[in-house]
Amino acid sequence: MDQLVPGEKYSPYRFFSAEKWSQFRADTPLTLGQEEIKRLRSLNDPVDLEEVKRIYLSMSRLLSAHVEASQLLFEQRRDFLNVPDAEKTPFIIGVAGSVAVGKSTTARVLKELLARWPSSPKVDLVTTDGFLLPNEVLRERNMMDRKGFPDSYDVGALLRFLSAIKSGKADVPAPVYSHLIYDVLPGEFVTIDRPDILIFEGINVLQPGKLSPDGKFVPFLSDFFDFAIYIDADEELIHEWYIKRFMRLRETAFRDPQSFFHRYSQLSEDAARAIAEGLWENINLKNLRENILPTRPRADLILRKGEDHLVKEVALRKL
Repeated sequence: MDQLVPGEKYSPYRFFSAEKWSQFRADTPLTLGQEEIKRLRSLNDPVDLEEVKRIYLSMSRLLSAHVEASQLLFEQRRDFLNVPDAEKTPFIIGVAGSVAVGKSTTARVLKELLARWPSSPKVDLVTTDGFLLPNEVLRERNMMDRKGFPDSYDVGALLRFLSAIKSGKADVPAPVYSHLIYDVLPGEFVTIDRPDILIFEGINVLQPGKLSPDGKFVPFLSDFFDFAIYIDADEELIHEWYIKRFMRLRETAFRDPQSFFHRYSQLSEDAARAIAEGLWENINLKNLRENILPTRPRADLILRKGEDHLVKEVALRKL
């Protein structure tokens, strides 16, 4: 029984074609221009204004309803607990999915759309990359080939960060990651100061971790989420997109002498492709199968992409 198959009677989701989903936009205004979309989308991601109209505006309307409901519930609970001075906490949206599937584009476009609601909420975006263990530590532990796996993150720092955000604390530091040098930047942070909405993006943000056999409380990252989105696609398509992105980076970012992957730009096309295939097979595919894909059913909203990298189906968890 696959609960993510449309028509499965025990599925906790309702399924919609992209065309049907686009109808839920209603009167949600388009507040982004084509040049802004080009700036926000990742390499080889074809998201354009039509895709924003088709998929993202309905998402924006749905999330608006969830944020309003959350605020109402907060006010009711504040009255129930008789704590009139309690401050509302940020609404946290988790965005998960494989490498090369388009998480970053989704997160960035959503951030811009949500920030342009009539209420002008403060929206911040943080990725889990900054919470990876430094390369020096990964090398000491012989874990460089597990970078991106759940055990390659500073889970304690992740949980402390989200706990501080959800507690309404001011000026919470988030570590910064450089994709150029492929490492955390020591001593560099961005400050997150009580946003109305926080988008938290990363491949393993829905990972549940191990439960304690003695029943002790074990917090998961998703315990702090108010809404979770999973970007999905067939394994073969993600493989294709990963290789294309790697080969494109070989011609662009990898040419920078400071790039961690600069050596790959010096290889022949066939040799570079062989490297990319090895990285996919031994690291990214393994991580997808073992850790990322199993978290898909934990999402509230699943965006399933087709061959053109555009969303073809949406699954929304039933209430």
